Amino acid sequence: MVSTTLRRIVSPCWKPSVEGENSSRGGVGNGRVDGLLWYEDSGEHVAGEFSMAVIQANNLLEDHSQLESGPISSFKSGPHGTFVGIYDGHGGPETARFINKHLFSHIKTFNGAEFTTENHGMSADVINKAFLATEEDFLNRVKEQFETKPQIASVGSCCLVGIICSGLLYIANAGDSRVVLGRLEKAFKEVKAVQLSSEHNASFESVREELRSFHPDDPQIVVLRHNVWRVKGIIQISRSIGDAYLKKPEFNREPLLPKFRVPNSFEKPILQAEPAISVQKLRPEDQFLIFASDGLWEHLSNQEAVNIVNTCPRNGIARRLIKAALREAAKKREMRYSDLKKIDRGVRRHFHDDITVIVLFLDFHLISNGSSCRPLVSIRGGA
Repeated sequence: MVSTTLRRIVSPCWKPSVEGENSSRGGVGNGRVDGLLWYEDSGEHVAGEFSMAVIQANNLLEDHSQLESGPISSFKSGPHGTFVGIYDGHGGPETARFINKHLFSHIKTFNGAEFTTENHGMSADVINKAFLATEEDFLNRVKEQFETKPQIASVGSCCLVGIICSGLLYIANAGDSRVVLGRLEKAFKEVKAVQLSSEHNASFESVREELRSFHPDDPQIVVLRHNVWRVKGIIQISRSIGDAYLKKPEFNREPLLPKFRVPNSFEKPILQAEPAISVQKLRPEDQFLIFASDGLWEHLSNQEAVNIVNTCPRNGIARRLIKAALREAAKKREMRYSDLKKIDRGVRRHFHDDITVIVLFLDFHLISNGSSCRPLVSIRGGA
């Protein structure tokens, strides 16, 4: 049951649940909408099948995402692969929306420019250049709009990317979204969770040490406030795209709101846009990948999410993961899941964040053969 205090908070936005199959609209390739939920239950990508889902909590959806399957260079003869992007915005949706529109185009352009007959795949350098080009483009937009729309300087986004190409898996991350691999341990006949990305969040001592090493002359680079570590006492993440007010001192001034301005000017960016990148060869025992914004991992452990994917039908599995997270969110607030579903966006943010989930199932036969005969896919989560 909902406590009296919680009922008072949410009662102005209490609505009948609309999360039912009959309320969906749209079609295959565009996703379906079900109240605050968007989903594409199943589809095919170059290396297997996929499932996507997004649940909105904020007044404006700040999570954006995409899945692209097909050519990943500007040359038609270039390599085929699967690209996944999770863009968890903060301060507004503008940066995440911008990344959703431009990052993959940069990946294809840089990969096309560097593509040769000897190089039939992606590279960490291409991904890094694409992140930094997207960052530069967005900061130029901030510069153009700053005087009339200063709030845009305080908008940013985490950025998690996964690329499967030529039998390799590339993971690039800036922020605190996460990708987890489900790997079959044959000796134990169990599917174990393997985390493939690390969060750039000041709650981790390693991140605080990294920040201190980058800014040795700033004793206030990380500040503990109300038992939460924050960069400059403002933001928890140490890497992002956007957040121009912590990247360039020219935006650390009026007309930006005082709460976003740091006391002293700075010579080098406080936050970084450069991602941490890992590359690994996919193995036959690698079963699936779960990409998700931090809203999912706030409520589910890596192994809990892997267990759900491993034991439930593939169709609609991303929705099932979101439902499991929302059940946990309701339980933490001592309320029923059915009551949580009735709360409208905006107020819903008091109970959980926007959550985006993309599950990629891996077919090693398709991965090893580099199949280019699968259908081309281009889909934007929540669009």
